[in-house]
Amino acid sequence: MFLAIFGAMEQGIIYAIMALGVYLTFRVLDFPDLTVDGSFVTGAATAATMILLGYHPILATLVAIVAGFIAGCMTGILHTKGKINPLLSGILMMIALYSINLRIMGSTVENTIGRPNIPLLNSETLFSKFQAFWSNLGIDSALNNLLKSIGVQTQLPSTWSTLIVVLIITIIIKFFADWFLKTEVGLAIRATGDNKRMIRSFSANTDTLIILGLGLSNALVAFSGALIAQYSKFSDVSMGIGMIVIGLASVIIGEAIFGTKTIMRTTFAVIAGAIIYRVILALALRVDFLDSGDMKLITAIIVIIALILPQFINKSKARKRKVKRAAERTQVKTVEQGGKGLA
Repeated sequence: MFLAIFGAMEQGIIYAIMALGVYLTFRVLDFPDLTVDGSFVTGAATAATMILLGYHPILATLVAIVAGFIAGCMTGILHTKGKINPLLSGILMMIALYSINLRIMGSTVENTIGRPNIPLLNSETLFSKFQAFWSNLGIDSALNNLLKSIGVQTQLPSTWSTLIVVLIITIIIKFFADWFLKTEVGLAIRATGDNKRMIRSFSANTDTLIILGLGLSNALVAFSGALIAQYSKFSDVSMGIGMIVIGLASVIIGEAIFGTKTIMRTTFAVIAGAIIYRVILALALRVDFLDSGDMKLITAIIVIIALILPQFINKSKARKRKVKRAAERTQVKTVEQGGKGLA
């Protein structure tokens, strides 16, 4: 059980980067961007291809981020310059990226146009390089001994290095997003999502802001894809199917539990929502009558609950406030009537 939750937390933190990208488009820009399903694979395919060709994992990951940024910008150009519906422009780019991703992975084999997957079992990745450094510190044994001393007797993870490195990366991205959304450009992007006409009246170029916002969003998505490929030790052309639903589930769950009063709180909620989603999914798959083929069904159920439950909670709170106000009015009238009777 502990190892299952531990692995779910590792994956949840990586997927949180993708969820932050989805948050930028769906919540900040108010743009239903379906490019995510394609750009996630683009990041994974680019990183895996470059690693297999002998490039350093850090360079491969950086190039994957740039590839995702370009994909997002293309979606923005289709919408702003081509005047294509936002939903349709994302779908078109997602379809185009399927073939592009096949060609990217096909570049690892001579005389091959496309390749559906790339294994990285014997390749150096960001995680394996960090693990080599981490293993000399002796922190793994210290943490495992600490857990044993407090009564955790189940099988413990062989290394904490992956959890630590992805946590550091995600925290850095979170604080960067918090800072960026408070800058002049970030505020302009937020204003574009709220009211395009208003921000245009201040001579802002909304087309450029939309393209930039979509580029940054898909750069984060591709970064997440690159990390997942190195974490899972493979890249596959179908690994991006349903990513947009996972991203939305993370955003919705986090917002429902932690709220959205400030930017810092909202980005934290998105990250926490991604972790909670993966943990729920891991626990659900441990139920006897469920298997890995039910993941999409479980995801749909989680999203439905996350969408409906806050409505019931808000209605319940509204009813309680209404009853409280009615009781207060009744109490005031009683006091006033008592005062008149004494007079």
